[in-house]
Amino acid sequence: MSPLAFDAIIVGAGQAGPSLAGRLSGAGMKVALVERHLVGGTCVNTGCMPTKTLVASAYAAQLARRAADYGVNVGGPVSVDIAVARGRATKVTLDNRAKVTAWLEGMAGLTLIRGHARFEGPDRLRVGTDLLSAPRIFLNVGGRAAVPPLPGVDQVPFLTNTSMLALEMLPEHLLVVGGSYIGLEFAQIYRRFGSRVTIVERQQRLIAREDKEVSEAIRASLEAEGINVRTGAECIRLMKADGRPAIGLDCADGPPEVAGSHILLAVGRVPNTADLGLETAGVAMDARGYVQVDDRLETNVPGIWALGDCNGRGAFTHTAYNDHEIVAANLLDGADRKLSDRIPAYALYVDPPLGRVGLTEAEAKASGRTILVGRRPMTDVGRAVEKGETQGLMKLVADAETRAILGAAILGPGGDEAIHGVIDMMNVGATIDQLAWSVPIHPTVSELIPTLVNEARLA
Repeated sequence: MSPLAFDAIIVGAGQAGPSLAGRLSGAGMKVALVERHLVGGTCVNTGCMPTKTLVASAYAAQLARRAADYGVNVGGPVSVDIAVARGRATKVTLDNRAKVTAWLEGMAGLTLIRGHARFEGPDRLRVGTDLLSAPRIFLNVGGRAAVPPLPGVDQVPFLTNTSMLALEMLPEHLLVVGGSYIGLEFAQIYRRFGSRVTIVERQQRLIAREDKEVSEAIRASLEAEGINVRTGAECIRLMKADGRPAIGLDCADGPPEVAGSHILLAVGRVPNTADLGLETAGVAMDARGYVQVDDRLETNVPGIWALGDCNGRGAFTHTAYNDHEIVAANLLDGADRKLSDRIPAYALYVDPPLGRVGLTEAEAKASGRTILVGRRPMTDVGRAVEKGETQGLMKLVADAETRAILGAAILGPGGDEAIHGVIDMMNVGATIDQLAWSVPIHPTVSELIPTLVNEARLA
């Protein structure tokens, strides 16, 4: 049987796939997009959209509890209807999935194929009984929650970020294994919904990739809400204690085990690459299963690219989308865009949120540069004081010699939005001297950014 011929095949309908399909089909190509599960990928179905909808519900609950601080009487104890909160998150997911699906199904030149794609050669894939071929194949298969071989993991029930979203009840005591982005967000959500929460982290501090002062400020914020944090937890093991799920751990402080009602494993992600037949096509992967790509997102096999989480070069919706922009610009616009041109930026959606761009202070020092650092606590930010949300800090790092902006962190109200003032300046190559002369709006969090520059000192 002759294969079904296309100009391009995209495997995976996550963030990069549909947008790339739109660009390629818009250029007159005959495109196949293969999706074996849910259109929209992690962001729409089990990531950004449902979790940030839950974050919004949790924030509303917390604000209602603090209503008296603002002179507002809510008339009694605040409680959360978990079914309604989950229903909001589910509706956001279903509405957006339907929107993306309708867009793809109505896209001229595109064939949306449901099924599991496997390589049968460098230019062909089998999906069910169909054999597809194309001179250009783009992998956008995403990732999933990692399940490490912890002792007891095959004997004690646990949740991942995906199954957590399907949980219909409010955990009495949620045990979160992992003190990074996913774990911290779920921990605060469910604490604000009414659960007891304990975070267990193997390293000595939460989100250890951040500067120590940022990590400590986030820990203090979570502990102030009644979340128990256990760091330096060596030899983590899942177990049962009096018939209840429990975690065994060895920490410098605290009891050697903690029991709860539910366990959430939030210890990283793995790419969905093990069952694609990549070895048949000769596509190189690293030891963790990430597809290896060059600066233009091309693999070692001509005609095959990898975009999004599966290439290990960014684990965010916005980096996946940028991957599609790079590939489309190079293929269709005659551009020469590179991954190395991308300035890393991301946010942590605890409350207050953390917005981050570029290098941390520790990373900048490790690079051997002479650096300037400016910092201000949120207690000095008028907007934060007015809102009664003064936890956190602002920080900016720059090169003392070139005056280049190297990075920044804003942990405070609107930090995930305010950081874009620095992101934009870094992307156009502005110096701290140019940033210092911007005239921001008062009262905002962003208005303190020029102050950080003017108060920056050698570190």
